[in-house]
Amino acid sequence: MAMNPDYELVVIGGGPAGLGAAAAAYDAGLRRILLVERDLEAGGILNQCIHNGFGLHIFKEELTGPEYAGRIIDEIRERGIACLFDTMVLSLEDLGGVKRIGLMSMTEGYRHVTAATVVLAMGCRERTRGAIQTPGTRPSGILTAGTAQRYVNMEGYQVGRRVIILGSGDIGLIMARRMTLEGARVLACVEIMPYPGGLSRNIVQCLEDFGIPLLLSHTISRIEGRRRVEAVTVQKVGEDRRPIPGTEEVFEVDTVLLSVGLIPENELSRAAGIKMDPLTGGPYVFENLETSIPGIFACGNVLHVHDLVDHVTKESRRAGKAAAERVLGEKAGGDAPVIPLLPGPGMGYVLPQKIRKEDFEDSIRVFFRVREPRMTPGRILVRDGEKVILSARRPYMLPGEMDYVDLKPEILSAVTGDHLTLAVES
Repeated sequence: MAMNPDYELVVIGGGPAGLGAAAAAYDAGLRRILLVERDLEAGGILNQCIHNGFGLHIFKEELTGPEYAGRIIDEIRERGIACLFDTMVLSLEDLGGVKRIGLMSMTEGYRHVTAATVVLAMGCRERTRGAIQTPGTRPSGILTAGTAQRYVNMEGYQVGRRVIILGSGDIGLIMARRMTLEGARVLACVEIMPYPGGLSRNIVQCLEDFGIPLLLSHTISRIEGRRRVEAVTVQKVGEDRRPIPGTEEVFEVDTVLLSVGLIPENELSRAAGIKMDPLTGGPYVFENLETSIPGIFACGNVLHVHDLVDHVTKESRRAGKAAAERVLGEKAGGDAPVIPLLPGPGMGYVLPQKIRKEDFEDSIRVFFRVREPRMTPGRILVRDGEKVILSARRPYMLPGEMDYVDLKPEILSAVTGDHLTLAVES
């Protein structure tokens, strides 16, 4: 393998995470950068999100998804960063420090490129009906919410007239509103958990403002129909998440939209041998978003599922800057002692999972999700062994809303234990 790779950085994915990482790496000093995207254009999921609410943190104004995408695409064009579209990454290998990436496209066929560093920014995909094993027939009219969003917003198709939504993820909530605005009737949004899975603002703006019922602790227990969906059976569920006999209610619908979770797109990461975190569905990362393989970084929804694209952009800029620092030799990771960051009582996950104990210049932002909703004021505690080194008050906490705390350099430099724990105050 040649010691001088083709590129200093290859970014896999042309959505908001990949675009932000590529621009930040350029600004940090890299010039031989390649961005690879399997779609025909950059922008990722933003291209089909025509509703507003994006950009309040990054651009300090309210934008639609395509407007937000346009701004970060302009950053790539202004910097002259090379992009490959309609190109699939089939393999990723670490060959003694140099990374070899296998690419496939209609124009170039199959080929390899090499890179000093790689940023993973492949995003996530939706969980399907097969993953949740809903009983019943297999007629047309059953779609994931994101697929319906693309059909309606980008292709101009109306996907149904009488709709029921299973799950209360943000895309499903947004599609409840979108389908109503397109003239369809959304009969209900059905959620198996006793609390909603999306942002509170989407519950209000997409369901309550349009009079769409949210049925908590319910699920669809059967789908009926031959050529097209004709009806679904909705049942209450107990604490064990199993349907309760005698609570059946039949809804006559022609469309079922599924909003039952997102899965980080990490087949490439696993094949490369990157260590994965079962709690996030993404790679284990250090504070600079470097994975278990030196020189490979991860950011955006491939790392953990985000609520806001502004957070994706901020995170991806950190990953791009970190990749540049490794190439330029400013920060190489080295053999600094590692402090594991563990989820304690009440925590669903924490990220990053590991912090290198070195001379900290900036605060380290630690993201987390709580396991259960808490509608009364509480605290997030960071413990060094038994000692509380940070206590952050929250008026409420919801699993559907990602949160974070900042660990300042003076806090990190004073750590004496062998790990830190984040927990919800009991």
